[in-house]
Amino acid sequence: MNPSDRASVVAGKTIAITGGTGSFGSTMARHLLANGAAQVNIFSRDEAKQDAMRRTLNDERLRFYLGDVRDPHSIEAPLTGADYVFHAAALKQVPSCEFFPRQAVLTNVDGSNNVIQAAARAGVQSLVVLSTDKAVYPVNAMGMSKGLMEKTAQAFARNNPDSGLTVSITRYGNVMYSRGSVIPLFLQQIDSGRPLTVTEPLMTRFLMSLDESVDLVWHAFTHAQPGDLFVKKAPACTVETLARAVAKLCDIEDPTIQRIGMRHGEKMHETLLSAEEMVKAVDQGDYFRVPLDARGLQYEVYVEEGDAGIPRDTDYNSANTHQLDLQETVATLMRLPEIRARVGAA
Repeated sequence: MNPSDRASVVAGKTIAITGGTGSFGSTMARHLLANGAAQVNIFSRDEAKQDAMRRTLNDERLRFYLGDVRDPHSIEAPLTGADYVFHAAALKQVPSCEFFPRQAVLTNVDGSNNVIQAAARAGVQSLVVLSTDKAVYPVNAMGMSKGLMEKTAQAFARNNPDSGLTVSITRYGNVMYSRGSVIPLFLQQIDSGRPLTVTEPLMTRFLMSLDESVDLVWHAFTHAQPGDLFVKKAPACTVETLARAVAKLCDIEDPTIQRIGMRHGEKMHETLLSAEEMVKAVDQGDYFRVPLDARGLQYEVYVEEGDAGIPRDTDYNSANTHQLDLQETVATLMRLPEIRARVGAA
């Protein structure tokens, strides 16, 4: 979607972003302001980040709301009068959610339901919720809670076919240089002269930039039918290749790499679409769209009729997508403004 099309969609509109001070939220806010949004409501629970964002962007069209998606009352004000909502508030760290799974449920499931219900009451036209590849075949609490968030969004679409609110879902893999990204850690280790620590060298992960994550949400926002799920096709690489690419950008050809083993709740490979979803997926070029299964709760459909579709042989995962070699990974990293600033690129 080119900038002129974006401007025609959001010009003069009010947009709310939950988790608006996070990596995605702050990037999306910049895009919305640049494309003529009349007002951008930033909702988050971190007053320090709100103050920093207020000073950095310094735009009178920004409105800041302090609260938590767990509190259904606090979400009412930022959504009142909003035309569109991007729901990015979440607990995202796999290890912390493993130790405190109830907290993941309270924020990622209950909190998301609060946002959806508040958006419907406020007359919002479109709501895009942000999910993760860890929601597919989940083995950790974060992924399980995100999977339930997706089901909550789809259930609203299925149970409210006449609603004026279109709820859709985006699912993506690792966002490079976002909060919790391993890339800044590698740079810190290089700066301090320490070995680069990797969990399992052959572990693979999808790679996506923040701008690409914004593109995916824009695509969903402008193409979604209620309950749709969207995935952006993305390359992947091993964590060892990623570590070596970061080192190469710092002029280190043969870095010392230390294997530390997999952390709580980690998988060797991540999956963006299950085999069951792949059979239903519509190929849209750079994206896959998985439409909502809008069948009702009539059990004879499952017992007597079922679904005639036969799943494809495999899912879409970080091991069978395009694998970046070292040079390709270096080139991918060079698209990041933080990396370009680090190496002094023009």
